[in-house]
Amino acid sequence: MTTQALRIDIVSDVVCPWCIIAYRQLSQALKDTGVDAEIHWHPFELNPKMGPEGQNLTEHVAEKYGASPEDSAANRAKLTDLGKELGFEFNFTPEMRMHNTFKAHQLLVWAKEEDRSDDLKQALFVAHFTDQRDLSDDAVLADIAGEIGLNRATAVMVLADERFAERVRGEENFWIRSGVKGVPAVVFNAKHLVVGAQGRENYTNILNQLGPKPKLQ
Repeated sequence: MTTQALRIDIVSDVVCPWCIIAYRQLSQALKDTGVDAEIHWHPFELNPKMGPEGQNLTEHVAEKYGASPEDSAANRAKLTDLGKELGFEFNFTPEMRMHNTFKAHQLLVWAKEEDRSDDLKQALFVAHFTDQRDLSDDAVLADIAGEIGLNRATAVMVLADERFAERVRGEENFWIRSGVKGVPAVVFNAKHLVVGAQGRENYTNILNQLGPKPKLQ
């Protein structure tokens, strides 16, 4: 006999460093507990009004959050150390830029229909934080899709005709109406909302409380 998998909805943006940290922590907790889970990714734009030219990351953080250069550097160092612990490489540099991700989220919807949304999500995190690629550039996004085995030509068409734009907006609005004001936002069993990177131990406790464990047949 088997139990139904625990549904986990993750609302996130691919330029959100704490989103990849939270996901890696949650992934470790899933391995630790043996909980059978089904993860669903959902869009959130940290910078929906940002222009195509993007903005220098340090300037962006100072402008949006009021962080001093010293605070920003300390936060990046903390993220880099956490990333190393979790097997993820942050490669922050003074030239790093923040970009709009609306097109990236459209491509993720298409990837979901191809049953590759998690693969593309992880590739986009790496592209932005490790390789500093511009995720607002259609050609870059199509390249990334092709690199993980998706059809690059189809990706180009998806981005050009924006066939999933309305769907992305609809999902974003749904989660905002549901109370999500920041990311990462993780929803367990469609009713327990947990915001922020909670750490491996806390996710383990949550999974032990909520998650069904697979039973031997």
